[in-house]
Amino acid sequence: MFSVGTIPGGTPQSPEPGAASASFPSLAPVSGRGEAEEEEDNEQEPAEIYLCALWTSGYLGIAYYDTSDSTIHFMPDAPDHESLKLLQRVLDEINPRSVVTSAKQDENMTRFLGKLASQEHREPKRPEIVFLPSVDFGLEISKQRLLAGNYSFIPDSMTTTEKILFLSSIIPFDCLLTVRALGGLLKFLGRRRIGVELEDYNVSVPILGFKKFVLTHLVSIDQDTYSVLQIFKSESHPSVYKVASGLKEGLSLFGILNRCHCKWGQKLLRLWFTRPTHDLGELNSRLDVIQFFLLPQNLDMAQMLHRLLGHIKNVPLILKRMKLSHTKVSDWQVLYKFLSEEKLHYRSARTKELDALLGDLHCDIRDQETLLMYQLQCQVLARAAVLTRVLDLASRLDVLLALASAARDYGYSRPRYSPQLLGVRILNGRHPLMELCARTFVPNSAECGGDKGRIKVITGPNSSGKSIYLKQVGLITFMALVGSFVPAEEAEIGAVDAIFTRIHSCESISLGLSTFMTDLNQVAKAVNNATKQSLVLIDEFGKGTNTVDGLALLAAVLRHWLALGPMCPHIFVATNFLSLVQLQLLPQGPLVQYLTMETCEDGDDLVFFYQVCEGIANASHASYTAAQAGLPGNLIARGKEVSDLIRSGKPIKPVKELLKEKQMENCQTLVDKFLKLDLEDPSLDLDIFMSQEVLPAATGIL
Repeated sequence: MFSVGTIPGGTPQSPEPGAASASFPSLAPVSGRGEAEEEEDNEQEPAEIYLCALWTSGYLGIAYYDTSDSTIHFMPDAPDHESLKLLQRVLDEINPRSVVTSAKQDENMTRFLGKLASQEHREPKRPEIVFLPSVDFGLEISKQRLLAGNYSFIPDSMTTTEKILFLSSIIPFDCLLTVRALGGLLKFLGRRRIGVELEDYNVSVPILGFKKFVLTHLVSIDQDTYSVLQIFKSESHPSVYKVASGLKEGLSLFGILNRCHCKWGQKLLRLWFTRPTHDLGELNSRLDVIQFFLLPQNLDMAQMLHRLLGHIKNVPLILKRMKLSHTKVSDWQVLYKFLSEEKLHYRSARTKELDALLGDLHCDIRDQETLLMYQLQCQVLARAAVLTRVLDLASRLDVLLALASAARDYGYSRPRYSPQLLGVRILNGRHPLMELCARTFVPNSAECGGDKGRIKVITGPNSSGKSIYLKQVGLITFMALVGSFVPAEEAEIGAVDAIFTRIHSCESISLGLSTFMTDLNQVAKAVNNATKQSLVLIDEFGKGTNTVDGLALLAAVLRHWLALGPMCPHIFVATNFLSLVQLQLLPQGPLVQYLTMETCEDGDDLVFFYQVCEGIANASHASYTAAQAGLPGNLIARGKEVSDLIRSGKPIKPVKELLKEKQMENCQTLVDKFLKLDLEDPSLDLDIFMSQEVLPAATGIL
């Protein structure tokens, strides 16, 4: 059809002087969403990951398919222990929907998969285990399956030999387990027809690229730590229209730092959060960019770039539709608007007249349009790798701009990294979430490095800030290992290789798990896996069992680590077991440092300063905390009395007033029974009444 186009401005206009605000965009979502984006949101299915894993002779081969970008990721053959800790780490990181493996497996792998399938309380939901015949994982058949694949990113002009050379530059064919895993994954995708279930059988599963999946330099953090530190926190979505997902991000570290303007930036930020690293080159490169955008002279440029990144849409989904010949007009509009020239199209009386005169050419025009669209689609698909690279760079820029925005608004500072420091040093650190909720927040410092004070025992009254302090240390360390500025005046991070926590979370309670069993499981992870470069945070261990047993286990765990000497992890343990100190259950030495939360008694009141200092608490002040919680005074007084009797080893006797009141109740009950007796009733047996009613009641009265 005919139309006339003009270019009113030529190029996009730059922001007018003074138009930029004094701060980065707020946490509010970007407005002005177009119809194409709304349609994309409605049609895009949730991303699913299908993983294929093989373990043989101590080596692990892994490959997985991500439906969000139709890309296959692979990890070169890597050594893994018989307990398959590396495989568990990969599972925790990517959360696959299905795990594909060979029906002919080693006993260790079989046991691991059986345990994985039986985890009823696993969050997110445990994956489906799929066994394929071992012949599907043959080395030669897997190579042939890889080379025979129909990949849109490979130009059709390539010969067979050129295609083999091209794929050899991407896929490590010398890693035999990885090649077999890739072959088994392709077999599974073809059998399940992932994403093309309703298409003809001549339509293959779209594969838009191969990417290497690397776990080197990563810091080990388990799902419990992510939960209790509130790095991620899912909440039920309040909107009835969000029934598909049903969850939204609550108050969490990810929630306050996620200021990304495009979905792929959000996805990359989540990936950085799930893959913290101690690669100093990568971390410093991220911090350099953040610091550059924090300079006042670069604020306008940062705002403009962040605003333009909102035009970045789901390019992999569009390429997938092209591969399946499902491209829509809105998809071409999205590609056209990476950078819009603001062309104006209109129709006039003359164009309508030409439509009426030349209307018979409509079919020919449509044929030509279809041919041109097909040729253009082939050209775009041939350059899919370039578009994907541009998307990766734009996503990275979006994340760094988001982190710079948060650092500016919240007053974060740049951390330093020291490979020689085996621990962390934090000057006046703040809890990034608590400081947003409290009117005033008291900063605290922390230092763990060298051979002194590797185990810090923190005592203090209830509600004095011990747990917040532990979480604060963990969150600041985590943020530094992501490459973000941190809420502290100064922070120096050493070679931290893992973060372990034993802090109660609401999730463990809601699942109905035993509190003490959760304690043991989490501490067991730290005991079995922590190294001298690990950071271990323990809060109120042994709280869910008998006091003596809990105290004994806590002392045993700490003595176990103390016996390691210089190989002891860096441990922060908060406890109300004052007997741990009073009974001297820990050996004296430079490895143990005692800290407490500073307080001051003002008459009957207890003033909390929320400040960490050296020393030992002399009491838990539970009665004061109970009074603040609103318990009646007589109950608090009785609690103090019982506590004093226990400490002095004296017997606990019931309260006289309560005893008299109970006696009067028993007497009145017995009198009421007597008055109800009918002495003229011939069936009444007074002997039975005396033996069954009067005598038992008399023991309670006397």
